[in-house]
Amino acid sequence: MIICVVGMPGSGKGEVVRIFSKYGVPHVSMGDIVREEADKRGIPRTPDGMNKISIQLRQELGDNAVAKLTVPRVKELLKKHRAVIVDGVRSLDEIQTFKDAFPDQEIIIIAVHSSPKKRFERLKKRGRSDDPKTWADFEARDWKELKFGIGNVIALADYMIVNDNHIDDYRREIEELAKKLGLAKH
Repeated sequence: MIICVVGMPGSGKGEVVRIFSKYGVPHVSMGDIVREEADKRGIPRTPDGMNKISIQLRQELGDNAVAKLTVPRVKELLKKHRAVIVDGVRSLDEIQTFKDAFPDQEIIIIAVHSSPKKRFERLKKRGRSDDPKTWADFEARDWKELKFGIGNVIALADYMIVNDNHIDDYRREIEELAKKLGLAKH
């Protein structure tokens, strides 16, 4: 099973990964793959740098570039595990890449939604070098994500978790989903 986690930046995808990981489900972060490519090419991990590398990769390899770079890692993990989480899917082209690469695997999409104000607060606290520092940068990043097609993936998700309330409520919902997917014992 390949579990694709999708959500706007700062929505809380990492918490899904963290909780599923405690049940032995490994993960691959598509964002980490983009950051590694930026490092290889000497592109700084700034908002502008990450935008530049995202565009470069898609120009070189197509709209599903990051998924293509992710497939070999997922294949390796599936040799030892029955499920893998792919964190950070952004387009239906990427979903199709996983479906084509893994025709015998069930592909499940989990969307995490959170309001823009909550996400911006979280990103400011997170403090990654490529996180937006201003509201304008935040909005620009959201528009970039939407242009990649992230909204379409969210709209077609198999499961939706809203992360706008207390963290304990959010974690309970993730735990329930882990049980529903057979990752956690009931």
